[in-house]
Amino acid sequence: MAQGRDQRSNPHQGPPVAESGWLAEVARAAGREAGVPVELLGEYLALLADAAVTGRKPHRAELDAVALQGRRAAEMGVSAGSVVQLYLSAARLLWGRLPAVVRSRDSGLVRAAADAVLFVVDTAVAGLAEGYTEARRQQVRWEETQRREFIEDLLRGDADVGRLVERAEPFGLDMARPHQVALAAPTGRLTGTEPIVGDLERAVVNREGDREVLVATKDGWIVVVAPADPPPAAGAAADRLGDFVHAEVSRATGAGPWRVAVGRPYPGAYGVPRSYEEARDGLAMAVRLRLDAPVIHAEQLLTYRVLLRDQPAITDLVHAVLGPLVGARGGAEPLLATLEAYVATGGVTTETARRLHLSARAVTYRLDRIATLTGYQATDPAQRFTMQVAVVGARLLGWPENGGASPAGAAREVPPSRP
Repeated sequence: MAQGRDQRSNPHQGPPVAESGWLAEVARAAGREAGVPVELLGEYLALLADAAVTGRKPHRAELDAVALQGRRAAEMGVSAGSVVQLYLSAARLLWGRLPAVVRSRDSGLVRAAADAVLFVVDTAVAGLAEGYTEARRQQVRWEETQRREFIEDLLRGDADVGRLVERAEPFGLDMARPHQVALAAPTGRLTGTEPIVGDLERAVVNREGDREVLVATKDGWIVVVAPADPPPAAGAAADRLGDFVHAEVSRATGAGPWRVAVGRPYPGAYGVPRSYEEARDGLAMAVRLRLDAPVIHAEQLLTYRVLLRDQPAITDLVHAVLGPLVGARGGAEPLLATLEAYVATGGVTTETARRLHLSARAVTYRLDRIATLTGYQATDPAQRFTMQVAVVGARLLGWPENGGASPAGAAREVPPSRP
């Protein structure tokens, strides 16, 4: 800055600041203190020196340039505390080396210079923090977008495998290892899943140690991708992923009981979507079959999957055995529920009555009505097996509500995350 300009700007000032390399020395000292590249100071020291000597306040464009340094700091991975320390250290060191002001005996001049410098420090640091914060917001939004897109492609299973493996690396996923997927669904309406997801991710990471995990939300469910659980030792209780996830999400309030389904572990890039499909089908089956178990493992549902392998056959069985119940007074559901409970209790009338909150006489009447309509006797063990398979098929197909539509279509119409 020119000597004449400084004197004209403030006629009350002392001798002007010498045009030398002392500002660069201050910058280097501040950079050493903060451990931050001095390039992030930009023209900040010149603004401070100019304010101390001339009393000039910084222009909007100069403050915007400081905010840009805040953005650069965020992009470089410098912490907010470190870059603010750099600016405060630079202001302190500069003030101690201002020859024109510090040596002045004019208290008014010193006070005016201090006010001008503090104004620059205040506005510059505020702009620096604003630029840093905005850059971090953009980074977070970008990272969240990348995360959502990666999870969608990972669970869908039709993305380019090579590219998917590359994208998995920043998330710590080794696609060569076996992984399994757990889906957690509340039985009630849930709002604000972010705190639950954050708490669950921390808990799973603590459980897995340094192993990779991924926790996200999809279609109203909480999705957990984790390395496969090791097989439990003989006679030992397995601390399995599904039980762990259920215990953690059950801490959340206001969503009702939770149900968790876990797919089997599979290796490779296609293993995760395969495990996810099993977990998703597990949630749908649990709703259709009205299972009481809070945690459903895919291997527990293999029998039902076998039934659905030949859907035309199971549909034919349901209609042939249970079809006449549709014409009963009150519809098929009361009789179907009675038959389901009777089979589940092993053919014990009193226990069936207790479960349905009916009298034993009412249960006997319904069983007689079923026999009259269908021609099958639930009290006959041989015929009871046929009726049991038919009842399971009816639940899987959503019969008689949708007339035996595919379970996959039924699952999409009635999401498992809703009661």
